[in-house]
Amino acid sequence: MGIESIRAAYGVRAAEYTRILGSVEDMHEKDRERIGRWASSINGLLIDVGCGPGHWTDFLYQRGASVQGIDLVPEFIESARVRFPEVPFSVASFRNLDVPDESLHGVLAWYSLIHVPPNELSLVLREFSRALAQGGQLLVGFFDGSPGDSFPHAITTAYYWSPEQMGHLLGDAGFEVIDVETRQDPGKRAHAAITAAVR
Repeated sequence: MGIESIRAAYGVRAAEYTRILGSVEDMHEKDRERIGRWASSINGLLIDVGCGPGHWTDFLYQRGASVQGIDLVPEFIESARVRFPEVPFSVASFRNLDVPDESLHGVLAWYSLIHVPPNELSLVLREFSRALAQGGQLLVGFFDGSPGDSFPHAITTAYYWSPEQMGHLLGDAGFEVIDVETRQDPGKRAHAAITAAVR
């Protein structure tokens, strides 16, 4: 599944997605706590990559973070700019962040890497590592499962990763894993989150 196909698949359903999943209040309380706690420890520029409807970007902004959101899907960005006019958003790909080396202090990739094909994920993680200053932190959320296995996500093909394999990929990209969280909520796919810092 190429970038343009992913962009088109989300574009068609952006309004529906935003209506169902575009509010922080609809997110798991533990996710709100984790993302808020992570952001409070960072002093510097954050980017919410694959920000979708922009709700997490605004969540960070409201807590005083210097943050901007980027997404591949113009429909998401147009909606986010209307819903959260104080927050900077732009249409962009996280495969090329277009920022100087070591210029960021945090990257939030909350379920935004799930459609990246397994053979391309390492390149994306290296791009995050390049853009983050030493000690800068990445927080990634993803579906916990057999590494690299695909499944029919509601929008388009997505992939599972185990915390162990994601940790290995992060290590290869220049990160040190700080902590790992896993959770199995009834009726939902298993969740995992990893915080990692640039070595």
